[in-house]
Amino acid sequence: MNGSMSNRALAIVAGTVALATAACAREPVRGSTPTLRMAASGPALPFARAASVRPFRLPADHGPHFDYETEWWYFTGNVADPKGRHFGYQLTFFRRGLSPGPPPAGPGLATNQIYFAHFALTDSTAGHHVFAERWSRGAGGLAGAQAEPLALWLEDWRVEGRRGDGSALRLEARDGPSGLDLELESEKPLANHGDRGLSPKSDEPGNASYYVGYTRLLARGRITTSAGAFEVTGTGWFDHEWSTSALGPGAIGWDWFSLQTSDQRELMFFQIRREDGSLEAASGGTLVEPDGRTRRLGATDVEVQVEKRWTSPVTGAVYPARWTVRVPSADLELRVAPWLPDQEMRTSFTYWEGAVRIEGTSAGQTVQGNGYVELTGYARSMQGVF
Repeated sequence: MNGSMSNRALAIVAGTVALATAACAREPVRGSTPTLRMAASGPALPFARAASVRPFRLPADHGPHFDYETEWWYFTGNVADPKGRHFGYQLTFFRRGLSPGPPPAGPGLATNQIYFAHFALTDSTAGHHVFAERWSRGAGGLAGAQAEPLALWLEDWRVEGRRGDGSALRLEARDGPSGLDLELESEKPLANHGDRGLSPKSDEPGNASYYVGYTRLLARGRITTSAGAFEVTGTGWFDHEWSTSALGPGAIGWDWFSLQTSDQRELMFFQIRREDGSLEAASGGTLVEPDGRTRRLGATDVEVQVEKRWTSPVTGAVYPARWTVRVPSADLELRVAPWLPDQEMRTSFTYWEGAVRIEGTSAGQTVQGNGYVELTGYARSMQGVF
């Protein structure tokens, strides 16, 4: 999802692979011939599936996992300038394999990998949310991912690791007048979501992902908008997930929450929604305590109550727009609201992803905070996209 499905990008990536393949085939790259040779040949081989708990090794596991079909790296967060002007940011990279295994070495444009990326900024003071999407083949230096040192890139959108374990990073992206240049540094160890990093998406064996991330990073740097450049500080969240999986039968989309409270707790929770109104039993999340200890949460451990809805004037989709989130066993009750109602991402697939603010109580104390929420399957069902 960035969460997990956060099944999240899974549907977005999988559903658009045909479009990406066609686009790569017909559109010439600057300085190249207008052809795309696919690297796969011979009988098709199956992709690997996330079927069992495995150890995670850094820095290798921050890089691409070419034996799996789908992978994404998500960076979201909330920052503000010294005067309190608030910004939300999203920079996400997606990889889609057309066949198992790494792309061929060498300078040519032959590839079995497609990449795309989303970049968004929310300027809550100005009331603006802007977004952009880019596609490219994983060849010729146009787009790619590597582990040592950690690097993700699509044209001039880029993430660079500053440490081998991925706990310090630099993010750079620009589209027109909008841009970000941020340094991120984690305050906590890597969190393994689900069952020690294995995150099921349904009850089908192997229909799961490997899902890890840093749930609280310090962020500092510069945000640029049409109103100018702003030096900012705040927080960040980094999710990395890879799989060969899909929504289970009857599932139509998911809601994903990444919430950071002022008492240094973090809550990640995703609920996979079914067409009959019920929730997939595999829904779940993680509570991260101030010292970095994690606790797995099941579908019934978290209560999500929708308090308000918002209708997109562009797509007509009706999204939840305010929530009360409770984790009774952790004495946690949070009221969650978007910084702006319209943070709809009208990219290849329409979804809502945006910055949210938090008020509530944690262990009997009043807390505030920020976070990000992703909502899919409201503009159209994600079932059948895979």
